[in-house]
Amino acid sequence: MIHGVINIYKEKGYTSHDVVAKLRGILKQKKIGHTGTLDPDAEGVLPVCLGAGTRLCDMLTDKDKTYRTVMLLGKETDTQDISGTVLKEMPVTVTEEQVKEAAESFIGDYEQIPPMYSALKVNGKKLYELAREGKTIERKARPVKILELTIEEIDLPRVTMTVTCSKGTYIRTLCHDIGEKLGICACMEELTRIRVGIFEIQDALRLSEAEELQKKKAEGESVSQELLEHIIPVDQMLKQYPAFEMKKGMDRFLYNGNPLFPNQFTGTSAEKRAFGWVRIYDSQEHFCGVYQYDMQKKRYQPVKMFLDWRNEK
Repeated sequence: MIHGVINIYKEKGYTSHDVVAKLRGILKQKKIGHTGTLDPDAEGVLPVCLGAGTRLCDMLTDKDKTYRTVMLLGKETDTQDISGTVLKEMPVTVTEEQVKEAAESFIGDYEQIPPMYSALKVNGKKLYELAREGKTIERKARPVKILELTIEEIDLPRVTMTVTCSKGTYIRTLCHDIGEKLGICACMEELTRIRVGIFEIQDALRLSEAEELQKKKAEGESVSQELLEHIIPVDQMLKQYPAFEMKKGMDRFLYNGNPLFPNQFTGTSAEKRAFGWVRIYDSQEHFCGVYQYDMQKKRYQPVKMFLDWRNEK
């Protein structure tokens, strides 16, 4: 089985689930998951987790993201993007300076009401399912953060922006809300995700490219060496955390998911102290898990274990 994370370029027309399904076919592997849905009409960076890497999915969805979007002023739709049913149209009478001022006013903390056409669940049912039934329910505003917003081009009624935002931000809702602030309606016409955490769009592989690289695998290989170069190992996704290695004879405590003490690691006393998350390797340098230091008990407690490789020996 292949373990790690690969940066895939999701093309228009594919759902995020389509990407996962196609990769399962390319890699002949079931254990694959994506790290955050992109709408079918959107494109760009979609980190996909493979094997033990699927345990990283929740960590990667928390990362800041950067998008390039085209906002269309003067048109409102039920989905807040151009694919929806048009609810309202009006002339665009605002100036470029007014557009810039309104858009930039959203930089910082922002209470955003999720759109009805979204995968959020209410009482076990997805909002878009209710919307398709013609139902609209009240949604609570959620705190999001616009870290950066840069106007790239204004060619009214279209405005091209680059937006860096926190987890859970809907760019189409941002476009809608900017339109409301201007006193006219607006919707999102285009969306490209250009960054998720460390993953950049220029490094993303299209599915067709991944398939071609995989065809080059040698007999007995589960993945071609060419494609392997594009897969980031699980432990390297966590390289911001200190790495500890077990002393010989101590591996069994790690394999059993026991709490670990500083005297079970190699290195000096100073090297064995860290008060956040740490990566733990066995005495053979295999990555085995993420632990966190417990200040009161003076030991490291397991957070997530990554022992799949042991079952493949």
